[in-house]
Parts: sequence; structure tokens; C-alpha cells
Amino acid sequence: MRAFIGVIGLYLVVALALPLGLMLGKSLQGSKDEFVGLANYVRYFSTPALFQSIGNSLWVSILSTAITVPSAFAYAYALTRTRMPLRGLFKTIALVPILVPSLLPGLALVYLFGNQGLIKGLLLGHSIYGPIGIVMAEVFTTFPHALLIILAALALADARLYEAAVALRASPARIFWTVTLPGARYGLISATFVVFTTVITDFGAPKVIGGQYNVLATDVYKQVIGQQNFQMGAVVSVILLMPAIFAFLVDRAVRRRQVALLSARAVVYEPTPKRVLDLAMLAYCTLIGMAILSIVAVSQFAALVKFFPYNLTLTWAHYDFDTKGGGGWASYYNSIRLAFLTAMVGTVIVFVGAYLVEKTRGFALGRALFHFLAMLPMAVPGLVLGLAYIFFFNAPANPLNVLYRTMTILVVNTVVHFYTVGHLTALTALRQMDPEFETVSASLKQPFYRTFWRVTVPVCLPSTLDIAIYMFVNAMTTVSGVVFIYGPRTELASISVLNMDDTGEIASAAAMAMMIFYTNTAARGLHLLLARWLEHRTQAWRRR
Repeated sequence: MRAFIGVIGLYLVVALALPLGLMLGKSLQGSKDEFVGLANYVRYFSTPALFQSIGNSLWVSILSTAITVPSAFAYAYALTRTRMPLRGLFKTIALVPILVPSLLPGLALVYLFGNQGLIKGLLLGHSIYGPIGIVMAEVFTTFPHALLIILAALALADARLYEAAVALRASPARIFWTVTLPGARYGLISATFVVFTTVITDFGAPKVIGGQYNVLATDVYKQVIGQQNFQMGAVVSVILLMPAIFAFLVDRAVRRRQVALLSARAVVYEPTPKRVLDLAMLAYCTLIGMAILSIVAVSQFAALVKFFPYNLTLTWAHYDFDTKGGGGWASYYNSIRLAFLTAMVGTVIVFVGAYLVEKTRGFALGRALFHFLAMLPMAVPGLVLGLAYIFFFNAPANPLNVLYRTMTILVVNTVVHFYTVGHLTALTALRQMDPEFETVSASLKQPFYRTFWRVTVPVCLPSTLDIAIYMFVNAMTTVSGVVFIYGPRTELASISVLNMDDTGEIASAAAMAMMIFYTNTAARGLHLLLARWLEHRTQAWRRR
């Protein structure tokens, strides 16, 4: 058992801990790899243009969070606490941004509010290139993440509390402030930190629509790609890592204080029809849904016309990627290959690792260290991880140097980047299984792997499928984690979108982004079909 924990633990050490440690050391070195202490940090904070990026990043992150979380809360409230029609449809629409790369909203906003934008007048003379565009793009990107967290919080409601409040003749407003909001407070706090961390570490939106408005994520890219200043890039990465780690630690502390809201005697809350509220929420969700769909629709329309908005003749020319500045259709096929390998390899590693942490006994220190490493990727921005891979895997003395710029290193990076969510999903599924399965197996002198294969895996198949689709979708859309480590033959569709945008081929970039969206949509549909099939084949024993 220790050997299995050691093998997967070694994977996380090599693919995560060592690269991050080397990057931290690189920030303390000079251009000739000599030790210079904190000199690089002093130079960074004494350079006004660079130091200003910290304030810019905090500003757009705070503003995006202040807009996204209340908006997502109102949307989640409409889905869970009203009887408005089409709730299932509106929930599906709200999750669309998860399926697109973070570059796509920036491209769509250029078509809507750019110099030749359809509705640029709504900005009252302000430019979309800068904080306004970044905030709008980030709100689109982070909205579904906040929504899912708040939905889970609002779903845990005990109808008896509301019945008691009504019996005490409390007004609807008082019930909202004293029952609904306190019950969802931990979800709101978690959503706040998730949105803040996502925005401050995002690279796609600021790169496409940020203009001259520098943020920490684009500073890392400019220092490494533009100026080849790897030491300063490491400094900015360490600084970018600080707010992400802080938000992660605070979120974890808040989660530990959360108490169960549902007891064994709890009654499921069923909202009652309220015509005015239901219509108001329907109007609100329609407005949000139209805003989300307009981003996707504008991108698709621009990809199908010759020259938006001047020549609206339909054409497939923008899908001729082999003649454009990106990696051609090969980059799209590389993304599918990466997504498939990440889903397959990542699911196996994540689930086995979670099983070793949760279901095995002994070697407590090793399991605790492994769990810590499994939780760490959530606090590490993709750009930081990618730069750390340059320092570690591109070192001539490292025997793993042969993996650099190959598909293998992209799979390793992507699995690690999205490891934590899969790990938590697997732990949740495993904790729902009675420990007596392992106890009975041990009493019958059965090896643990037989119990694992014949009992644990079949019971947890729906959760493993969720992990696989999560890995697949994120591998298709990832940009920041792989932007530094892809090679000429391993360029991905998301990177191709970035490169085509850099060369001014925005319509082709939108076309490639839409191909990613359609691929993820098809994968998600297949996931739903397989989930239903698995429920009938492997979960029938749970139904009466």
C-alpha cells in the first residue's frame, strides 16, 4: 500500500512541488544564475509600471467579484426559491461559459463594443480595451462557477425554518435576511474567493481585450515571451501566487467552520408560486441568459461572414485554419488528443490517489502529505505552473528534459493543474461508501485491489465519469497552463486562438474558439448519455 501512495505522491512531487520550488529559487537569482537574494523583488517594486500591475489586478478582481457574486446569487435564487418556468433551460444556459476558452468573451466583446462594434455607443465614449473589457469578460467566465457553488448552498434548506418564520408573521424581506442569507453565507464566501482567485490569475481575457492595461498575469507573459527575462517572470509569478494562496487558505478555513444545515428530521423546501416574484425572476434570468448567448452567437456569426460588420456575406474561409497564423487544423486535433489523454490518465491517477487517502489505513503521515499535495494545485495559477515547468523540465541536467514540448508534458501539466477538483469529487464519492466494505473484505482475506475493482469502482463510476468530463473540458479550454510549454508540433486549439488574435485574424480565432465550444458541448452530451446508462446498469441496487 505504501508503494502505491509513494508512486502517485512522487508524481505530484515531480510534476508540482519540485518545479514550484525551482521557480522560487529562480526568483532569487540573477541573469547568470548567481544568487542575488531579494534584489529582483526590490527592482520590481521600484519600477512604477510593473508595480502598478498589482493595483490593476486587485481592482479588476474586486470589481469582477462584486458584480459576479450578487448576480449569480440572484440567478441561483430564481432557480431554487421560485416557481418561474424554464428553470432547467436557464440553468443549462448559465453553464455555457464553462465550455468555452476564456479568450472567446474577449473576442466577442471586441465585435460588440470595439472600434467598429455593433453597440459601442453603450459605453458612452469609453474604450472596451482596458479594465471595462476585462471586467465584462471575467464576469462572463466566472458566472457559472459562482452559480454552481451558490446553487449547492441554497439547495440545503429546511422548510421548517420558513414555516416557523411565517408562523411568527415575519415579512418576506425579514425571512430573506434572517433565514435565506445566513443559510447561504458559506456558499457566498466560497464563491467570492473562487471568483476573485480565478480573475486575478486569468490570462486569456486580459491578453485579448486588456489593451495597455497591465495586470500580473500578462506581466508574466510579457517578461518571459516578450523580454526573455525569466528571473523577473519568476518574481511576478511568486507575487501572483500570493493572493491565490491567501484566498485558498481563507476559503478552506471558512469551510472548516461550516456546520450541517440539514438534520435527519429536515423537510425539503418547496417554493410556492408568487406571481410577481416569479415574473421578475423570469425577466432577470432571461436578461442574463440573453447576455450569455449573445457572446457565443456573435462569435459564431463573425466566424461565418467575410468581414464583420462591413461584409456580411456568408463564408467558410475563416475555418481554413491551415492558411492562418495559428497551428492549423492540427492544433485542433492536438487539443482533442490532449483532452482525451488527460481525461483517461487523469481520472485513473486522481481516483486511485483519493482511494489511497480515504480507504487505506496506516502510513498516516504519508497519506496526509499526499492529501496536501493533492490540494495544492487549486492555489497555483496556470501561468505560474507553466513557467515552473520551463525551469524544471527545460534544464539540461534534468533527465526528464526529453519530455519538454511534447504531448506527454502537456498531459502531465494539465492533469496537475486540474487535479484538486477531481480529487475532492472522488473523496466525496468514496466517503459515501460504508467502511464496512473494506472491513468485510479484510476479514475474508481478500486483497484490497480486488475490493477496489469489484466494489469501489462500480459504485463510484458516476463520479469517475464526472472527473473525466471535467478533465476533458478543461483540457480543451486551457491556455495559461500550457502557453509556455507547447512545441511546434503540439500547439493546441486554445493557443491557436491566442496566436491568431495576435496576428489580427480575429474571425479565425473566433472560429477556432467555437470549434472548442462545439467539441465540449458534444462531450458533455455524451457524458449525460453515459451517466444515464451507468445509473441503470450499475446503480440499480440503490433504488427500491
